[in-house]
Amino acid sequence: MNLRGGAAPIEMPAGVLVSTAVAVPPLSELELDRRRYRRGRAQRSALVAVISTSLFAIVAVAAVVNAPGWERFRQAFLDLNVASSSFSFILGGLWLNLRLLAVTEVVVLIVALFVASLRTLRSPVLFPFRAMATAYVDFFRGLPLIILLYLVGFGLPSLRLSFVPTDPTILGGIALVLCYGAYVAEVFRSGIDGVHPSQRNAAASLGLSPLQTMRLVVLPQAVRRVLPPLLNDFVALQKDVGLVSLLGAVDAIRSAQIINAETYNYTPYLVAGLMFIALAVPSGRLADYVGARARRREQAGSVV
Repeated sequence: MNLRGGAAPIEMPAGVLVSTAVAVPPLSELELDRRRYRRGRAQRSALVAVISTSLFAIVAVAAVVNAPGWERFRQAFLDLNVASSSFSFILGGLWLNLRLLAVTEVVVLIVALFVASLRTLRSPVLFPFRAMATAYVDFFRGLPLIILLYLVGFGLPSLRLSFVPTDPTILGGIALVLCYGAYVAEVFRSGIDGVHPSQRNAAASLGLSPLQTMRLVVLPQAVRRVLPPLLNDFVALQKDVGLVSLLGAVDAIRSAQIINAETYNYTPYLVAGLMFIALAVPSGRLADYVGARARRREQAGSVV
């Protein structure tokens, strides 16, 4: 007898294999009609989008080309000779942006997770830590990034402390970590607060400590919930690493500025901008994909 309430197992002769796979029932005609309708609507929407986008592009290009100052604009911003000669130099500066992005993104995640954990502490004894984390988020989230770059990039070295770095790239990275750490900390905190309290109660009933509960139960669910906004912050950080040029670091934007000073042409800025767009587009599409997949998971189980 099966004590779990299920059907009793069927004994078969030796050497006979019995498949335990459960047969999936076929889709109903109602669900098939729904899928055909959605497929047709998606095809019509794609066709309308292509036509409307093409018409808009044609009108926009015609308006720009026929503008009175088009020739002057083309010479100042669309000089192919200047673009080709400056491409390699700007690409070398972009390599600095990529290295800075890789380091700051990892440090931002660590700092933000630590600050978010402090902000979710519930014990009255730990209130000072929660207050300091709240003050950090309020200050650096409210301070404009450009002002923060000036304060860190020019203010810290003026103290002439031996342990303070003077490299503008490092100082710019510190400013980016301080700013984005506050933003990402709030994203993590929203994910942690979004986990149902029953999850913590169940972990406590299993004998897990508060630290184990946070690490094994709460954080995995919180990160999965906030992954789309985390990717959006990553896309924003990709372009903001270019602001380290304000401190003198020779990155892609600073390289474009150097060539502009030599040629009196703004095409290098356009080249640098296109490089940053080329970096941001794949990350943006990844964020869209992750968000769409999360929505599909939430809407799962609606098949009739």
